[in-house]
Amino acid sequence: MQYSTLELAISGHVATVTLNRPEVRNAFNETMIAELTDVVSRLQTRDDVRAVVLAANGPAFCAGADLNWMKKMASFSDEENRADARRLADMLAAVYRSAKPVIARVSGDAYAGGVGLVAACDIVVAVETARFCLSEARLGLIAATISPYVIRALGERACRRYFTTAEPFECAVACRFGLVHEAVPADALDATVQKLAAALCANGPQAVRESKRLVQDVAGRALDEALIDDTAARIAAIRASDEGREGVAAFLDKRAPAWRD
Repeated sequence: MQYSTLELAISGHVATVTLNRPEVRNAFNETMIAELTDVVSRLQTRDDVRAVVLAANGPAFCAGADLNWMKKMASFSDEENRADARRLADMLAAVYRSAKPVIARVSGDAYAGGVGLVAACDIVVAVETARFCLSEARLGLIAATISPYVIRALGERACRRYFTTAEPFECAVACRFGLVHEAVPADALDATVQKLAAALCANGPQAVRESKRLVQDVAGRALDEALIDDTAARIAAIRASDEGREGVAAFLDKRAPAWRD
């Protein structure tokens, strides 16, 4: 897999995808959007990959949309604009729906679509100095395609403020609202990400995949008989799976399960 806007490295069971347009603060253009969609999709087919780290080169994590790309979009027809916006939406959905859990390694600022990319990830570790900004309104735009992920991560009340004011906020605020799970000094960023990746890889791959899907499917649903039946069916199915049987047997036998190689 060769890309012009990304770097891909696989070590052990962890794939690291690095945004590599530092000269424009890793801003999205049509090529990066297509390549991110492609690499996330391709990693789904690799049984040796159990976790994905999304990182970035340069001082910023992601500045959102590339200005030259946005300038070009201004001349698009409505149909072309819709198609272009849908490609960005599909990329974010690919990250959000990835069967492999995605850890965002946020080494610098994230603005606009960069916040959306962070919000689409499962686990977010950021340097304490990182700043976040939903800056679309400053340009007369709205945070439409990223909104499903950002609202889930930040919450409705915070988004009412930051979508409309377009003011930047500090990493501590992002932690308080839930966009960022851990804020760490720069020299602790890699160790923290590696620890989380190792924890993911130590668990049953099927269980991790189904746990992620469980959260997405259950969040926001009414606690009714249908949901109770659904959750009972899920645990019954995984108990009877090869991985579930192996995990329980390994625990009882006081040995490591087969997936820990």
